[in-house]
Amino acid sequence: MDMTENTQTTDQRPQRLVIRIGCDTLSFSTTKGTEVIYQPYSLNSSISMAANLREALRTETLLAENYSRVLVMVDVPVLMVPMQLFDEGEQEALYRHTFSGEAQLVLNTVLPALNAVAVYAIQKDLNTVLTDAFGNVRYSTAIAPVWNHLHERSYTGPRQKLYGYFHDHRMEVFSFTQNRFKFCNSYEVDAASNALYFLLAVWKVLGMDATHDELHLAGEFSESEQLLSDAQQFLKRVFFIHPSGEFNRAPITQIPHIPYDLVTLYIKGR
Repeated sequence: MDMTENTQTTDQRPQRLVIRIGCDTLSFSTTKGTEVIYQPYSLNSSISMAANLREALRTETLLAENYSRVLVMVDVPVLMVPMQLFDEGEQEALYRHTFSGEAQLVLNTVLPALNAVAVYAIQKDLNTVLTDAFGNVRYSTAIAPVWNHLHERSYTGPRQKLYGYFHDHRMEVFSFTQNRFKFCNSYEVDAASNALYFLLAVWKVLGMDATHDELHLAGEFSESEQLLSDAQQFLKRVFFIHPSGEFNRAPITQIPHIPYDLVTLYIKGR
């Protein structure tokens, strides 16, 4: 199945549509001139994500345009594989050995700047709805723009940095060394206390210095202020990344509840 984008210069259709699919979230976004149009969709929890998407295709005017490119960002568990060890012919067996799940289509997102490949899966019926509606679509793991952006940020200053990104009831924890991941894992969190537990455990495993190195947090988390306060009792340099300040008050950062990964996708142009 061809999942590449149609980038022919003769195509005069509207530009890219971005569909972001989380465990219990669905949104659509595109650009009109320099403005980002972001439209979250209210899910019907009694039906599947594929059925919700079918209903959205029937009712949402933003989806009625004839887009030249469609990017589907999926927020699902990821298996990270070093690029030099990756074999696309073995990705499905490797993924199924790591994660359980039936009727899934196994995909990958190559991260050349990090010398890694993110392997993940979506339900086959969801893929059917998307390809029936749009033809060729390109898939990406939702967090890829955050990895790429914070990898660039990690070069600023002499200190090691640990990152925690909150989204869709999970916390991604990662750190970089030069052009690769030093650590990358995902945790389900529902309170500041267990988020701090995982962060400090990773901090210790990486041998980071509590007075010299830095912890950076991003995303939406209901107990972010409590977490920040608690973390500062153990670590000297703790920061919460606010997109408005980070991206010079770019208009997209003023959109309520837009995920940080979508902000980085649009601002960094990936």
